[in-house]
Formats: sequence, structure tokens, C-alpha cells
Amino acid sequence: MKAVTINSYGETPKLTDVPEPKVGPDSVLIRVRSAGVNPVDWKITAGYLDPVLQTNFPLIPGWDVAGVVEAVGPAITEFAPGDEVIGYNRQDVAQFGTYAELVAAPVRTLARKPASLSWQQAAGVPLAGLTAYQALRAAGAAKGDTVLVHAAAGGVGSFAVQIAAARGARVIGTASERNHDYLRSLGAEPVTYGDGLADRVRELAPEGVDVALDFVGGDAIPASLDLAKSAARVVSVVDPGIAGSGGRYVFVRPDAADLTALGELADAGKLTVNVDKELPLEQAGEAFRLSQEGRTRGKIVLTV
Repeated sequence: MKAVTINSYGETPKLTDVPEPKVGPDSVLIRVRSAGVNPVDWKITAGYLDPVLQTNFPLIPGWDVAGVVEAVGPAITEFAPGDEVIGYNRQDVAQFGTYAELVAAPVRTLARKPASLSWQQAAGVPLAGLTAYQALRAAGAAKGDTVLVHAAAGGVGSFAVQIAAARGARVIGTASERNHDYLRSLGAEPVTYGDGLADRVRELAPEGVDVALDFVGGDAIPASLDLAKSAARVVSVVDPGIAGSGGRYVFVRPDAADLTALGELADAGKLTVNVDKELPLEQAGEAFRLSQEGRTRGKIVLTV
């Protein structure tokens, strides 16, 4: 099959021929229609996660997938050939990723594809959507809360805005001015990030916010702690050090039930995915370059 591979850290990803994956007892073989691109993908290929993640070469990057079930392992009863699925195919060893024509994914990482989303939109859901969903749960975001979302126009932030709004929360989102109309379309009140952010947020919420979600790090954390009524409802997915200030750190994990819940929100018309850039599989290197620029509005995806 065709797959994007690298043979060493720092190598430019390229399309190559590799053996088709074997399907274990608890896995599902998926014919990939689209693969989501996330910053963690290029960070793995650059070697940044080597201290904590076993990586074997040749490496096929990618954790997000949308596709059609081709075959199932003998223990699988949840899916059958022909089913349309999405998945956050993160495993403890990085080697057999989703930038490929076929991928074998553990059933625990999969859910049915939302019927309302295109293949490209669906591929953008898993990692970013789960990160937002699990961060909001950790913060206990609920109806009537005022939720501050940092980097609200990005992949994770745009999901957090929509999920919080669907729960009946008031959402304030930080972004550059060029993305303010986009945030309004998602259901957020936009504010410009940078110096004076806390003052600008207080103009909208004089008593502060109930929940603050940090998806960018840096100055977002002190601003969040200043604005939040309780440090316990400040959540960061970037800096584990937040726990030292009374907040919570969330590291996303595959969860079929959470992924199903995201699909239900999409099919209820409460969650959509803005595909900022769609590229063919052989242009994975260009996708990495665009992701590294950090200016993506929504998601970058690769079409197989």
C-alpha cells in the first residue's frame, strides 16, 4: 500500500510503498479516506517526543482517521466491513499511523463517522475534538458558566467554543482580529490576545470567568488564573505546571464514548469542522509546514 513514511527523525516525509498492516484480535482494518493533521504529528517526526514515546522506523505519522472498515479482528463485534468510522488511533508505540491507504486501529479508539460531516471534516474531529471535550469536562463547564477559551480559532479551541456553547455556556474566545468574525460564527465573543488581555476580558465579564481553557500556554496561564473565580477550574492542555497553581492539566486520551458524543453533537447541528486546508497524501510535508506556522483556522487534513 501507499503510505507517508520517514526513516529517521528530521527527515522530510515522503510517499512510499509499505506492507499492508496486519489486523490484531482487538483491531479494525480501515481503508483511509482522510487523515487529520495535528501539531503532534510533526513533533513526533522531529524527535521532540522521543523521551516519552517509543518510535519505530520506518514511521508512518498520523493519529486521526476517517474511513471505511475493510476487515475486523476476531474479537470485534462493534463494527463490520463497510461501516464508516472515525478514530484517534494513538497507541503506546508510534509506527503505524494514519497517513496511509490502510490502517489497523484498536477498537477502543473508534466511533461511527457522523453522517452530517464530510470525510475531510470527520478526519479533523478526533484528537482536537477529544482534547476540547475532555478539557471542558475536567473544568466542569456547564449551562450558565462564562468560559474563556484561549486560541479559540485553532483546531482545539474551535471545538471547545462550540461544545461549551452547546452546553449553554457563555463563551469568550481569544484570537487575532482577522478571526473575530469566525469566532462569532461559532458562538463566541472575541477578544484580541496579547498585552492587556485580562483587562479586555473584564470589559466583557467584570466579575471574571467561571472556566478558563488554555490551549496555547505562555501568558494565557497567568491571565486565566487572574480572571478565573477558582483556580480549580483553570485547565491547560499545554503546561503540566498548572497543577502547582491549583489548576488542572489534561492530556487527551482515546475514548470511544467521548468520540461518539462528539459525533452526536455534529449530527445534531451543534458542531462543525472548518477545514482550513485540504491536501493530497503526498503533500504531507507541506501540511507539516502549514501546521508549524501556527496560523491555521480550524483543521488541516490529508485526503487519501
